[in-house]
Formats: sequence, structure tokens, C-alpha cells
Amino acid sequence: MLVPAEKLRELATGILVGAGARSPDAEVVARSLVLSNVVGHDSHGVRRLSGYVGEVHEGRIDPRARPTVDAVRPGALVVHGRRAFGQLAAAAAVRALPGVAGRYGCGVAAIRECNHVGRLGEYVAALAEQDLVALAFGNADPTVAPYGGRERRLGTNPLAWAVPRAAGSPPVVMDWATSAVAEGKLAVARDGRERVPEGLLLDVDGRVSTEPADFYAGGALLPFGGHKGYGLSVLIEIVGGLLSTTGIGSMPGYRGGFGTVLVAVDIAAFLPPRRFREKTEAFCLALAATPPADGHSEVLVPGEPEERVRRRRDRDGVPIDEATWRELHALLVPAKEDRGP
Repeated sequence: MLVPAEKLRELATGILVGAGARSPDAEVVARSLVLSNVVGHDSHGVRRLSGYVGEVHEGRIDPRARPTVDAVRPGALVVHGRRAFGQLAAAAAVRALPGVAGRYGCGVAAIRECNHVGRLGEYVAALAEQDLVALAFGNADPTVAPYGGRERRLGTNPLAWAVPRAAGSPPVVMDWATSAVAEGKLAVARDGRERVPEGLLLDVDGRVSTEPADFYAGGALLPFGGHKGYGLSVLIEIVGGLLSTTGIGSMPGYRGGFGTVLVAVDIAAFLPPRRFREKTEAFCLALAATPPADGHSEVLVPGEPEERVRRRRDRDGVPIDEATWRELHALLVPAKEDRGP
């Protein structure tokens, strides 16, 4: 079925308020989740609500907590997520970083006690719109085997990067997991009873598999691009895990959660932002003008596929399968009386 984005946001907000969140906080999280659906990344959309509600019940998410931000030295921020919804912590970093980058030329925010933040591309795109070069990455629970190995040692450890284009064009946004497939996308394939291509996962015995259920039975994801994705993941595991104090997922002392780091560079410290945007736009147009190779109809710039999906889904609605729709309504419970701040 096709559900209008606004209706989906209202439903998601109601579920989160019913789980104990304040209405303004629930709206932030709901907006973030539905944005992922709207741009075509359903793995990070409203299907996550079931997990979030479960983590509230388990005590991993405090639905009433609100993150705080400390400036620990010039250009360096620590965001205390306080086990709130991760989207609130990431949003706090996005609000704080432009001022820091504008003053010092760049800013870095490490988020501690952070839960799942959703799609990293959302945050770097928001920073890029403010004339910043933005980078975000983070480590997570171990689900990925190291290159050449068969057991889980690394998280999916996503990386996102964005720069602004000319006004009216979406930012150039790169956002993907360092695993060959994001766990959420594998879950979507499993729920749809679909197989996946070879090279994405191993079963519990270390054999190549195309059956998503093998991962959930104790198998492991593989890094993308062999040793190249593996190398990126190792560095994200170390930097994201240690700067955030979350720890390295497969090592003693790991606290769980999502060790998130965001970096913002003020373009104006190096050249006028308008010139940067003009040069970037000219390059993107040159890329788009490249004659397509066999099997392709055009050349797209990172960020453009999501923008096309966004326009279509804004117009037609977000596709939601009936099982997910029923699950969402099953999560909807009467909201508890708001206890104030």
C-alpha cells in the first residue's frame, strides 16, 4: 500500500509517544525515520520502530532523556546522548557544529551513550546545506567478519560524506555501510523471502550463503570490496568506538550502542562558499553529461537517486507492506500522561 508521508509521521509519532517519549522528541525521531522511507532507504525507516520500542522496554533507550553538548576544547564537542533516541543526539550535534566550524574552521563532535541514529546521510546533508563539508561515521555491534575471517568482529560501521551543490540542487551525499550490505537491508530481504547475491554473507560454518536467514542463525556479513571495505571498517571501529568511549564492539569494555563521530569543515575558511558550490555544480553536470556505458541509461551523482525517489514518494506516498502496517498499528498504545520535563 502507498501511505502519505505525513500520515506515516503521525503514526510513528504516536507509537513513540505511547512508548514514553515527549511529543516534540517523538516528532524529531518520527521525521527522521520517515525521511529514510521517503528517500528510498526503507531499511532505516519506520520498520525500526519495533526495535526501538523493544529497546525502551529493555531499558536500552530512555525515552525521556535529552542529550547535552559540552565544548571540551576549541573545535571539539562531546555530545552526551544519555541513552536517548540516537536521532536526538545526532540532531544536537548538527545544531552545534556549524557555530563551532564557523569559529574555528572545523568542528568535531563525538557522541557518547548513543543509540541507533538512523541514516547518517540525513545529518551530513543538513550540514552541507549550511556551506559545510560534512563527514559522519560510527561503529556498532559486531556483525561483520574481517577479511579472510568467518566470525563477527566488526560492526556494519557506516560512513557518510556530503558537500553542497548550487542552490536548488541536492547536496552530493555518499552514505553506505562498510559491510557488503546493511543489516537492515538484509532484514528487508529476509522479510520479503528473497535471496541475496553471493558475496554478502557467510553462514555459521563460514560458507558463502545467499539466504538472509543464515545471518540471523549465527552467520556473519562480509565487508564490501574485500580488503578495502575491511580497512575502512577497522579505522571506523577504532576511531568511532574510542573517541565516543563506546569501545570496540568485539573487545572487552564495549558498552553497546553506536559510537558516532561527526566532522564539519567550514568552506569559507578556504574559499567563498558560492565559488565552491559553482565549481561543484559544474563538475556534477559534467559527470551527468558522460556518455553512458552499455547497460546504463545515464550517469547519476551521489544523492540524485534519493532525490528522485523523494519526489515520487512525496507525490504518490510511501510503499508499506501489509505485514509492516499491521506491526506498526500493533505498537500503537495509548500515550502515558506527559510527566513534563
